[in-house]
Amino acid sequence: MSDEEHHFESKADAGASKTYPQQAGTIRKNGYIVIKNRPCKVVEVSTSKTGKHGHAKCHFVGIDIFTAKKLEDIVPSSHNCDVPHVTRTDYQLIDIAEDGFLSLLTESGGTKDDLRLPTDEALLTQIKEGFAEGKDLVVSVMCAMGEEQICALKDIGPK
Repeated sequence: MSDEEHHFESKADAGASKTYPQQAGTIRKNGYIVIKNRPCKVVEVSTSKTGKHGHAKCHFVGIDIFTAKKLEDIVPSSHNCDVPHVTRTDYQLIDIAEDGFLSLLTESGGTKDDLRLPTDEALLTQIKEGFAEGKDLVVSVMCAMGEEQICALKDIGPK
């Protein structure tokens, strides 16, 4: 046994799971759920009782938190569903690069340069106009299942 060589694949992350299991019957409206491998915010939940020996089923309607597409799923209420770890972080906007990437200031004083401008037209124009006017802008970045996207903007006054 000791003669054999063991090869381990190294991964970049610490191995923290992108989702955690939660019983379908306990997921409520405004919570989060994974539907078709996409993180979604639950907008509607309906539970149906089935026949004599069947399971009650939960019908989830969710909106993808990154693409805003509507997704649906039906799960027995006693089964587990995947729930994404969703985090929201605020960063101060430093600069907008020519290629559409943003330069953001983190809490620790470092910079984060791997986020693109949002695809949402209204948010995009707000960021560009506010930055052009020299306003101090703080962007809220939502992160789930290895994806990040700017979801909100705050103006904290002139520079």
